[in-house]
Amino acid sequence: MMGRAWVFGDKISTDYIIPGRFNITSDPNELRKHIFQYARPEFADKVKPGDVVIGGKTFGCGSSREHAAIVMRECGIYLIAQSYGWIFRRNCINLGVVPMETAEILDVSDGDNVEIDMDKYLLEDITKGKTYSLKPLPSFILNIHEAGGLIEYLNKYGTYLK
Repeated sequence: MMGRAWVFGDKISTDYIIPGRFNITSDPNELRKHIFQYARPEFADKVKPGDVVIGGKTFGCGSSREHAAIVMRECGIYLIAQSYGWIFRRNCINLGVVPMETAEILDVSDGDNVEIDMDKYLLEDITKGKTYSLKPLPSFILNIHEAGGLIEYLNKYGTYLK
């Protein structure tokens, strides 16, 4: 999966991802129009499926609303961060968005072309010619992702254990 890197810093709250005033709907198409609206106004128009949002520590901290995870899924974004707000991380998993974590500090710049190898847990910065390790994920998270989210997974298998 290759895409553009969108680099953010530490403590990116869910309100930063999707401002609270737009959370009056759960319509993914409507939410998509406002992703990172105040921080990166161009984001909604320029992001493409397969792009990678790279955060620092506690990405997605803040509220427990699912809207931030819903809008990530709608955009087809991949997530990599040093760590996540635990509620946001769980919301992502439940909605089929994989919250990958870095195993090392990344030297990726905004706009770099990057590629993720989820089988080998690697992020390659094509622009700089560097490769970084990602932390392996438990198989149940990948199974939920492949099913399209927790509800779809449970509808298909009827249990957490596959």
